[in-house]
Amino acid sequence: MLINILNTLPLIFNIGTGELIAIVIVILLLFGGKKIPELMKGIGKGVRSFKTGMNEVEDEINKPADDKKADAKEEKSSESK
Repeated sequence: MLINILNTLPLIFNIGTGELIAIVIVILLLFGGKKIPELMKGIGKGVRSFKTGMNEVEDEINKPADDKKADAKEEKSSESK
């Protein structure tokens, strides 16, 4: 997967291998070898959270109308208590 991403980067941003290597070196200099895995872990958690949220929204949209009415009744009854 990483190889596919690296192969498509030059096509997307129109940069060559030399520029890509320079960017990687600058990132290593700025963040250091120890911080990069932490950054990637944080990005991974953010992407996972985003996907979960998108799936929840999609499930809510695709939920049948009857289930939505039942949920609305449950919410009204819980608010009145």
